[in-house]
Amino acid sequence: MISTGWDPGLFSLLRLIEEVSLPKGKDYTFWGPGVSQGHSNAIRGIQGVEDAVQYTIPIEAAVKRVRAGTNPELTAREKHLRDCYVVARKGADRERIRRQIRTMPNYFADYDTGVTFIRQEEMDAKHSAMPHGGFVLRTGSTGKNHKHLMEFALKLDSNPEFTGNVLVAYARAAFRLNREGQTGARTVFDIPAAYLSPRPPGELRAKLL
Repeated sequence: MISTGWDPGLFSLLRLIEEVSLPKGKDYTFWGPGVSQGHSNAIRGIQGVEDAVQYTIPIEAAVKRVRAGTNPELTAREKHLRDCYVVARKGADRERIRRQIRTMPNYFADYDTGVTFIRQEEMDAKHSAMPHGGFVLRTGSTGKNHKHLMEFALKLDSNPEFTGNVLVAYARAAFRLNREGQTGARTVFDIPAAYLSPRPPGELRAKLL
């Protein structure tokens, strides 16, 4: 199983479902509000940084435009904010650190990015949890006048714990494929939904269908 979790993973699957349900339409993905582990690690790699956490925050005005069905063309800067909390080492040049964060290509350069320096005690007390989430939307139309909005959202207190549950479900599917003698790489697009559940097929049909 590859590319499994919630994005890529569940969100990928929902994009597919939304696209086939509304073939005439446009996709949007917003992440957060929550901690981005990759972006936080990127900040920690800067010289003079002791610890750091980065929050990805959807811009509400952009979300409202999408939900209104206007099909806007949105840049990265128009969709998300980056909010960074940094513990600097003693004697480190904070302005250099701030500048390096805001100009870092592929991570922060294309976004409005806030950088706040705090003490390690505040980091441990207020920023040790790992919430995250986001939502996948598709706006589209059918016929001449009928407009539609599809949306799937996640609000997670603990990104690692939720992701772990998703990985277990897809490991269960991989085990079942193995018992059937199947080999090779699979993504979420290739897995029957029933293979994810510990319930037998009859119970799934009776309880969930």
